Amino acid sequence: MVLVRKTLANSCFALLSAIVSASMIAIAATSTPQPARAEQLTLENLVQQAASQDPATAQEAIAKLRDFKNIGVDAFWKTYQSELPNNPQLRASLDAICQQKDCDASRLYWYKDLEAAKAASKETGKPILSLRLLGNLNDELSCANSRFFRTALYPNAAVSQLLRDRFILHWQSERPVPKVTIDFGDGRKLEQTLTGNSIHYILDSEGRPIDAVPGLYSPQVFITNLKSAESVFQSLRGTNGDLDLRREILTKYHRDRYAKLAESWQADLTRLRLPLQPLLPLTVTDPKTSAMLASRLTIGKAMVELPTLSRTNGEPLAEVTTASQFSKLSDENWARLARLYQNRVYLDRGSLNIMQRKLSPTASMPTVVSSFERAIAQDTVRNEYVFHAQIHNWFANGEFTDSDPAVFAALNRRVYDQLFLTPASDPWLGLVNENVYSGISKVN
Repeated sequence: MVLVRKTLANSCFALLSAIVSASMIAIAATSTPQPARAEQLTLENLVQQAASQDPATAQEAIAKLRDFKNIGVDAFWKTYQSELPNNPQLRASLDAICQQKDCDASRLYWYKDLEAAKAASKETGKPILSLRLLGNLNDELSCANSRFFRTALYPNAAVSQLLRDRFILHWQSERPVPKVTIDFGDGRKLEQTLTGNSIHYILDSEGRPIDAVPGLYSPQVFITNLKSAESVFQSLRGTNGDLDLRREILTKYHRDRYAKLAESWQADLTRLRLPLQPLLPLTVTDPKTSAMLASRLTIGKAMVELPTLSRTNGEPLAEVTTASQFSKLSDENWARLARLYQNRVYLDRGSLNIMQRKLSPTASMPTVVSSFERAIAQDTVRNEYVFHAQIHNWFANGEFTDSDPAVFAALNRRVYDQLFLTPASDPWLGLVNENVYSGISKVN
């Protein structure tokens, strides 16, 4: 009897030991899987190679790091975080990994291929935020508004966190951005861009538009718009391919958004003691192509471009002042309206660091920041009450709600033709006035 008990005890102990050993092996395998360790070593090597002084080595490593997407961006940023602010070469490498200029302030990974972005959206269940701009997002001299996005929006802590966590990012150039160079003759050159506007589209996983955020916004309103569109994206995912239900959800969303804008518009006019007027239609029903007019559509951009345009375009400013889509209010009253919301517009430390990096050492930082924030406030109210209101109205009337992915291109064409006044039919973007004699042979 004693022998039987001892045998059973030994057997139980052996079985228990085997179970513990197997558990320890399983835990070890789970905590340090061999493929993950190898991948980590590969990632570390690529990060080192991407910072190489040899261009070929760096370019090859950067291309491979892009395959890691956000993980590659974070790995490079964490490795060189302390060196990036004072090392232009490292910043350029990170910009190439992200495909965005000044990426050290935002750490955002952008797709260049929409099909790849759509695949990532389907895999992750996140909507696509697709930026259209003139020029390239990874160039210093992309269009003015996209440069302002890289200052006021993408480095903002709340904006960048939202974009990283809840959106698939994609950008595409609408067309090259016009540039003008002033040569002072002593080795100094001043280069800047002219005309052009940018827009963020929120797309579903098939690349179909849900909403669009046109032009420059304050970070706070930008976030509000993105979260609203994201909620619609999640609702659309539950339609299970029911196209009628999809159309119904989209039109209702935009009708509600437009109604809220119209109500806010009337309330603001009342607060300013201005005559009440409908939010739509737009004043201009047959807009003409004009670089001067297009530049006046955005306050921040106009501050940069109009001094040069007024000297090069040959079009009197007085002729375009009253033709703007924003002529429902005078510039003075638009500024008054923006002041109602000025306390909601503020740039955080990430944006201020970018501004400090780009400003002249002799510039007054408080003056520049104050002026820029005022411009952002004006652009925000003007873009919401004119551009975004019209976009909501198009969707609310059943336009651009079809299931065909081609509606995205149609919407983008309408935006650039009718809202931004830079139609594809004009290769000169309004910069050439055929009715003004210049003494120079005509352009071809």
